[in-house]
Amino acid sequence: MKLPIYLYGHPVLRAVSKEVNPGYPELKKLLDDMWETMYYSEGVGLAAPQIGRNDRIVVIDADAVGDSFPECAGRKFTLINPEIEILGDQTVSRNEGCLSLPDLSESVPRVEHIRLKWVDENFEPHEEEISGFLARIVQHECDHLEGKLYIDHTSPIRRQLIRGKLNAIIDGRKHVDYPVRYAPKKRKS
Repeated sequence: MKLPIYLYGHPVLRAVSKEVNPGYPELKKLLDDMWETMYYSEGVGLAAPQIGRNDRIVVIDADAVGDSFPECAGRKFTLINPEIEILGDQTVSRNEGCLSLPDLSESVPRVEHIRLKWVDENFEPHEEEISGFLARIVQHECDHLEGKLYIDHTSPIRRQLIRGKLNAIIDGRKHVDYPVRYAPKKRKS
């Protein structure tokens, strides 16, 4: 089932997500829905907070950018309770976008090499060193689990320059071709 993507301004995107245990109810259905939602929305990754769930779950299929970034070719995985260790301190800036911030993209500095630990949908543990654009995708999606968005990595001046676009999302004036959930309207006193 295609689920709505929660857009910028919704409080669920700013909450820290909780660990997922093997007894998680209907995990397979949730994962199936996340994959369907991500593909329908034409994303390469989707974190549970983006569908209104503050659980430490991410799905990634980076193959769509594999022609430009060979390390992404054929890379598809489910990350449950992921942990990132930064390897090295050199950063590279590249443009990033996000389904929760439609029609925006900003240059974001990130490290190019990480160690990732996670469990898969069967709660089997994995550990891998990841580099390049794939490391960026993983960091971007895992940021969602900490209540962070890619714009948090941009300068205050840059955020001020896109304030009008951000307000349009918050106010529900941004329309996209996939189901969305806007931020709750604030009551006027």
